[in-house]
Amino acid sequence: MSNGIVNGIVVAVDGPSGSGKSSTSRGVAARLGLRYLDTGAMFRAMTWAMLRDGVDIHDAAALAARAGAPRIESGTDPLGPTIAVDGTDVAEAIRTEEVTRAVSPVSAVPEVRARLLELQRRVIADATGTGPGIVVEGRDIGSVVAPDAPVKVYLTADPAARAARRAAEEGGSDLAATEQLLLSRDKIDSSRATAPLVRADGAVHIDTTPYTLDEVVDQVVALVRAVE
Repeated sequence: MSNGIVNGIVVAVDGPSGSGKSSTSRGVAARLGLRYLDTGAMFRAMTWAMLRDGVDIHDAAALAARAGAPRIESGTDPLGPTIAVDGTDVAEAIRTEEVTRAVSPVSAVPEVRARLLELQRRVIADATGTGPGIVVEGRDIGSVVAPDAPVKVYLTADPAARAARRAAEEGGSDLAATEQLLLSRDKIDSSRATAPLVRADGAVHIDTTPYTLDEVVDQVVALVRAVE
């Protein structure tokens, strides 16, 4: 292959919100000619669907009962990833504050995670079976979704840096409030019973705080090329 990458490779990128997962993962995928999957967008899409349908996000039984209903489709082009629910483009809708505040309780429901895990593994199987591979980002990729991935990365960043990045993405949100929301979500994601946010065994830790995006992408690309 022209990019020299092992056929069917999976690159697992985990870390908390604002650590640079999305930008890094898309950059690595584009650089190496791989597909890209944002599993966080899938959880946001599920959350959006639950809110749309009037499901109480604090009622785990109600969420579990509806977990199989929404049809969630993820486009895997790193230069133009897409996310749709029941045929509706929700790329912008899932980034609202309402969805952001609701996504952690929805994500903690085992039935929701099981449904999306099935979809995620289906996308990975397609990308590795018919192409060079895929970069998958989330919170449990290296530990649960793709534990056999030959490249695992765990990104972190200083809370203030994470808040600044997320606020910039959301058009200048209040920095202090954004930081508190991120830390609150970290606590929920790290302590949930099913697939908590952890650094997977064998994952390379990169603190992205002092680096530019290109520098972080360079580091991950080097890790992928090292498995040739």
